[in-house]
This record gives sequence, structure tokens and C-alpha cells, in this order.
Amino acid sequence: MPDVVFTIDQSKSMRDQAVPGHNRWHPDVPAAVTVRPGQQFRVECKEWTDAQIGNNDSANDVRDVDLTACHMLSGPIAVEGAEPGDLLIVDILDLGPVQAPQEYGDAPGQGWGYTGVFAKANGGGFLTDYFPDAYKAIWDFAGQVATSRHIPGVRYTGITHPGLFGTAPSADLLERWNRREQALIDREPDRVPPLALPPLMDNALGGMADGAAAEAIARDGARTVPARENGGNHDIKNLTRGSRIFYPVHVPGAKLSGGDLHFSQGDGEITFCGAIEMGGFIDFHVDLLKGGMETYGVTTNPVFMPGNVAPQYSEFLTFIGVSVDRETDENHYLDATVAYRQACLNAVEYLKKFGYSGEQAYLLLGSAPIEGRVSGVVDIPNACCSLYLPTAIFDFDLKPSASGPMMQDRGQCAMTS
Repeated sequence: MPDVVFTIDQSKSMRDQAVPGHNRWHPDVPAAVTVRPGQQFRVECKEWTDAQIGNNDSANDVRDVDLTACHMLSGPIAVEGAEPGDLLIVDILDLGPVQAPQEYGDAPGQGWGYTGVFAKANGGGFLTDYFPDAYKAIWDFAGQVATSRHIPGVRYTGITHPGLFGTAPSADLLERWNRREQALIDREPDRVPPLALPPLMDNALGGMADGAAAEAIARDGARTVPARENGGNHDIKNLTRGSRIFYPVHVPGAKLSGGDLHFSQGDGEITFCGAIEMGGFIDFHVDLLKGGMETYGVTTNPVFMPGNVAPQYSEFLTFIGVSVDRETDENHYLDATVAYRQACLNAVEYLKKFGYSGEQAYLLLGSAPIEGRVSGVVDIPNACCSLYLPTAIFDFDLKPSASGPMMQDRGQCAMTS
């Protein structure tokens, strides 16, 4: 096993770890550890909400989750010799749920994980106008397979991956983020959910920083919800074992941080908390490409080579959406977001014919290894997107047939009270 350079006690908050991580992006978050180019190492991670969600049959915890403390990131990990303008080469060697002796317990990743639909007033999701309340499904792990008491009739192999890793921003880059995101907020300051999340001192954690440095991190540090130029919260399900990522380096040492591990996820993570969320471990190998940002023009976002480890699903039922709002019949010009939303809604309506509630179908599409594709963005006025749902994950025949859908009572996901 590679050396563990960042250790987590899953029974404790990230704040109470021997070496705490952080939940804001800022160049002055101190490095927790330094590794060398060519080194292999292991990073242990907390689940992204710092284990605010429990293994139970109520979604009250999802409804009431405090997002000011999220994401809890492990790191930063400095790399010897890394300088601004380099590319940090990161290979994902392995990753998974929490390992022995902590493999079973109350924290997500200790033998189980969850998928959540966030309430519209607390972040919402891709279909929040149709599902404005909070819901939850608990998933039990058995090797590479997940099953849920809240969504019966499905069993699938996950594409385990980190939702979030990235390098630290420079002071100039951080200032750009805050300026442009505040301008976006100012367009519609009272919107629910908001258009972006500004810096917030409440519950900010700056790793080992103290005094004035900790105050500056809390005051100016960027929230970790979106992906940005440093990487961050990509939520790309194919960023899995065997992947190689080339991260732009903006500060000396690069300061690699991350977490938000997922047991499985569909393209788009459409419920916002749509993956099967967990704590766990991830093994890396790192190296440097000196001057690589200018040499390859990789200056605005990372590039990566997907791993070759994925479930072997070969048959799909595919749902199509175009950029026409189904509620208003309004045509949107080549809007892929509207088109993919319609594909998701079409899949939800189809699954309801087999006995799933809309909420169960929504949770399933967020967590199962669905394939989402932009199929056409040139045929005016309608963009076309498609959602590929693997049929083998169901224990019944999902395909249309003369006999009609196999309707049965499939219970309900966890609800709020």
C-alpha cells in the first residue's frame, strides 16, 4: 500500500482531525504535507458534507444540511519543484470506500453511501422546479456493487471516482473568480437557488492556518461548489482508476487538494447530490511537466485521459430531449441544458410506468452509470441531448413490449417529515 500522507478518523469532523483539511480555495491555505515527483501516496477523505447525512429512512438531514461547511477537502499536498506555469501530472492508481479498520460505521463510506435530492431553497438540483423538496436513498456496498432499500429492483456496478480535486488558485485567479461570480449574483440577487455562492466566513476552514491568514482565507476564499480553472468540482464519472489528469499549476508547490468521493454517478449528477456519496481513500502518483501550461496551451482548465475501468454495460434504453420546455411549450435556441433536462424528464416519466415514484426515478438517474450526450447543437432551433440508461441494472425487462410495463409497488425513497 502506498504511504498514507493524509489520514482521516471517520468518527471525527474534519475540523478535529490531527491535521485538518479545508473547505475554501485560497492560495494561503498551508500545505499539510509535501511529496516529490514520482511518488505514490494515499489520501484518505471525509464525505463531502463532513458526515452530516445518516444511514436512516428520513431525508430531514438532506433538507437541513449546512452547505456553508462543504466541501471538506483533504490537503493541500505540495509537490516539490512545482512552479506556476507547470502542469501537475496526477495518475489515479486506486480508490474506494473506507478501508479497514474503519470499513464499517456511521459515516458515509463505511459500507454504505447515499444519494440526495437537495431542497430548492438549499441548492436544488437539475430538476428542482419539478422536485423542490429533499429526498434520499441509502445504498449498501457489496464489493463493486450497490443496492438500495429505497430504490428496489436495481443493482449496478459503480464507476468509483473523486468528484473534486484541484490545485490552489493564485491570488490573481482567486480575485477573478470572486469578481465574476459576484457579477453573476448581482444579475438576480434574490434568486432561489442563487446564481452563485460568494465567499462566506461562516464555517470556513483553512487547514492549519491561524490568525490573520485564517481570517483572510475565510473572508476571501472561494466556495468549492463549481468547477473552475484549477479543476475543482468536475463530477466526471469517467475520472476513475487509471485516469491521468494534467492540472495547471498556479502557486509554488501546486497544492493539490480534494475529496467528494463517489461510489457511482450518472452523467450530470442531476440531483446536485446525485452521486452515491462516500468517504474513502484514493491512491495517486504525481509528476511534473515543466512549463507545460504554455507548451500545450493548457491554461484555462485541466485536461485528462479517462481510465479504462468501467462497468461493462452493452444495452441501453435511450431517452431523447430537445430544447423545448415541456411545461410552457417555449422553444429555446440550441440550448443543450434545456434539451438534457427534457431527456431526464422523459426518463422519469417512463420509469414511473414501472411503479417507481418520480423521486425514486430522479435519484436513480443521478446515481446510476447513465451516459449523457450532447447529440446535436447545429440544427436550428433545437439542440438535441440523449440519456443512455443501462437496461441490465434492472431485475425486470425495462424495454417496451406488447405486454406493457411491469407495474408493481416499489415503495418510496426517504422523505422529509
